[in-house]
Amino acid sequence: MGMRLPSSFQDHFVTLTDPRCPYAPQSRHLLMDMLVIAVCAVISGAEGWEDLEEYGKAQAEWFADLLDFPHGLPGHDTFRRVFSQGDPEEFTQGFIAWTNALHAATAGVIGAIEGTTLRHAFVRATATTALHRVRAWASAHRVVLGQRKVEEKSNEMTALPALLPRLDVAGAVVTMEAMGCQKAIAQTMVERGAEYVLALKEPPPRSLKT
Repeated sequence: MGMRLPSSFQDHFVTLTDPRCPYAPQSRHLLMDMLVIAVCAVISGAEGWEDLEEYGKAQAEWFADLLDFPHGLPGHDTFRRVFSQGDPEEFTQGFIAWTNALHAATAGVIGAIEGTTLRHAFVRATATTALHRVRAWASAHRVVLGQRKVEEKSNEMTALPALLPRLDVAGAVVTMEAMGCQKAIAQTMVERGAEYVLALKEPPPRSLKT
């Protein structure tokens, strides 16, 4: 029957390396099928491996018209095993390219670049710290256009210079919290053809005074 996925999504991830190589062709579940379920689930609020499985089951009828499942829907252990071995940077590049294409196609405006902490990311038993990230959020379309992981909440400033060059912000109005109130960040926005709104929580530091 073949996949009937919109080419805009498939094309941006077609080169994504399957971590199960060289055994991927013999795998029970197709990587693209799993990727589509995962992306849709996370957009809908999924936060864990079990959530991906539950979402797939809840939307099984809809996915059946979109994807091929030669061995049924993947379970949460399969999602965890495959995605945990994948290259996050490679996925990020494909994801940002796809969301940038959506942004261009819908003439969307990036609403905000903000720092967040992923709920339930702290694991007390293993002393695993919570996952902090900086993300670009298109408020009009309720979709994350790109994100970068940071080790500590205070390190969000280091993620901004790496995230901004990946985004097509020309003609957009970009808002940021006080963490983004830096001369270099503002200059990057101007160079990339965007307008910016930077929040202040206290008088600006000397580096911002003109």
